[in-house]
Amino acid sequence: MDVRKSTLWDNKKALAICCLIAMAPFQYGIDFGMIAGVQAMVGFLEVFGYKDPASPIGYNLTTVTQQLISSLMTLGAVIGSILCGPLGVYISRRQGLWLATLTCYVANAIMMGTSNIGAVYFARLLIGIANGFFQVFAQLFLQEAAPPHLRGVALALYQWWCSLGTLTGTIVDNFTAPLPGRQSYLIPLGCIYIVPAILSIGIVFIPESPRWLAQRGKFEDARVALTRIRPKRDDEQHIDDELNDIRTGLEIEASIAQSVSVWDMWTNPVNRRRTLLSVGAVSLQGASGAMFMLVYGTYFFAMADMSKPFVDSVILTAVGVVVITCAFFYVRYFGRRAILMTGMGVSALAMVVEAIVYTKSPGTVKTGKVIVGMAVLYIVFYNGCVASFAWLVGGEIPAQQLRGHTLGLSAAVGFFLGWLASFTAPYFINPDSLNWGPKYGYIWFVTNIMAVAWIYFFLPETKDRTLEELDEMFAARLPARKFAGYVCSNIGTGEKKEDAEDNSAAEKNGIADKSGLEHIEVSEVTQA
Repeated sequence: MDVRKSTLWDNKKALAICCLIAMAPFQYGIDFGMIAGVQAMVGFLEVFGYKDPASPIGYNLTTVTQQLISSLMTLGAVIGSILCGPLGVYISRRQGLWLATLTCYVANAIMMGTSNIGAVYFARLLIGIANGFFQVFAQLFLQEAAPPHLRGVALALYQWWCSLGTLTGTIVDNFTAPLPGRQSYLIPLGCIYIVPAILSIGIVFIPESPRWLAQRGKFEDARVALTRIRPKRDDEQHIDDELNDIRTGLEIEASIAQSVSVWDMWTNPVNRRRTLLSVGAVSLQGASGAMFMLVYGTYFFAMADMSKPFVDSVILTAVGVVVITCAFFYVRYFGRRAILMTGMGVSALAMVVEAIVYTKSPGTVKTGKVIVGMAVLYIVFYNGCVASFAWLVGGEIPAQQLRGHTLGLSAAVGFFLGWLASFTAPYFINPDSLNWGPKYGYIWFVTNIMAVAWIYFFLPETKDRTLEELDEMFAARLPARKFAGYVCSNIGTGEKKEDAEDNSAAEKNGIADKSGLEHIEVSEVTQA
């Protein structure tokens, strides 16, 4: 059975495994949704803040403390993401997730047990490193283990868990904030232990990434892993065919670059293109203005004179979870490029409408309601078209031998851009600084339009392609818009085609000279 023709039910084992691994970013989500509320809890402020009679709750935090608590986690995620590349050479994807869990537990224990603000800063940096590990190692496994036609579903699960974490964090904060003393913030922090424990135990019962095993020459172990992941109806020949495709892909990459180091991402033209595309794809999240809209959403609800702005923020987060759930269905039918361009285009529309309305009638209730409406429109299309798919494409594009290095770099750039947007936004919207308010949307309108143009001209279509087929297409140096209709010549059947068939495939693709494929010599593939 061709794995790309198999149904969701056929692949229930693979989806169950992917659902478990996709729980990893729950940690980033719950931290994102929880930490802002924790900093407003009296129990937390009594320990780490100072008395402030002018504050409605009698306590406050210094600006530096607020910025460091929020930004050090993101800085740690940048460091953790970059470390995933070199670490991935020595440890497997599953071992990487165990390391993430250990780091997370140590960081959270420090934060729960200390009353020293310096220790809190260190814990925030450490938990950021753990989140970087969670994000990258989980995505590496999902990209390498999921059937090609279900990678989109697997990464939708990934983003769904992240959004569910954010929703959980905001809900827990909402219920524990009124509690007296330290328990108000210790209970939310204690929730951080739950999902990593489930993930760590579950990992014991699932196989390692077959492509990671094959990359290290452990082809028999890779075959066993594939057998455990693929549908039960797959016979031995289909498992062998897929393993041979993996081997052929590795040989194609080896013919392009014999060595494997971080510098190979830049010194080889094919790998350099793949690196830039992966970084660009993940950076679409930052270009969309997500941190501006999500972090300061409560402010917009308050400006709209809503009676319960914090509850409304929880509802908005819940809407985002529902939208991502819908992505499970349409990801299988629409191309990555179309979905991303739609998401960025509507994000641009939401930003510019918000900015124009505020420019014309600032501070009115009617303007506030329009802004809230644009925030809802934004979250629907950002979560449904950008959040999941930027990471999906960014992970599909890298070469197998460099996937850890490339995705780690892409994640680091993505986290840095998120930090930069959230760190600088107050200077644009705060009345004590530029006082732009929602007019800040003009800037993000421009970045969204630029992103749409970049996707159209440069980002290739990767839907339903095996990672080995992508290797061949990048080796052929195809323009981005020719990826969708390209007929692969060496990959897809588990065996090497004859030269005559290769020439026929090249003619079908309209590439008389095979666009550079002639210099790629792939050795004869043997059965594993």
